[in-house]
Amino acid sequence: MDGRPILLVEDDDAIRQAMAMLLMGEGYPVQTATNGAEGLRAIERMPLSLVVLDMNMPVLDGRGFAAQAKAHGFEQPILVITATRDNAARAATDIGAAGYLGKPFQLTDFLEAVETLRAA
Repeated sequence: MDGRPILLVEDDDAIRQAMAMLLMGEGYPVQTATNGAEGLRAIERMPLSLVVLDMNMPVLDGRGFAAQAKAHGFEQPILVITATRDNAARAATDIGAAGYLGKPFQLTDFLEAVETLRAA
């Protein structure tokens, strides 16, 4: 398994903690950030295998995070997660994400997307 962590950028504490616990339970190393600004600092500190990115957050939202990350040469895949189900595909396309899930999502779908995008 790739030793580089997955970065979870999610402002909702309960969702972020649940996803982190799920991924760690599957053996994935995980880093977390509560907003896009924290996420940007994380991508500068360490190599990552994947970013799981909420789109609607305070301080710096998912669009802002993705734009700034790409401007700095970040090329790892991004998995968009958003409560705006109807706009999930458009949000993912707009930022060049590798995949998306609308909240709420099935845990099996989330784990499958993570495995697929980390292997890409």
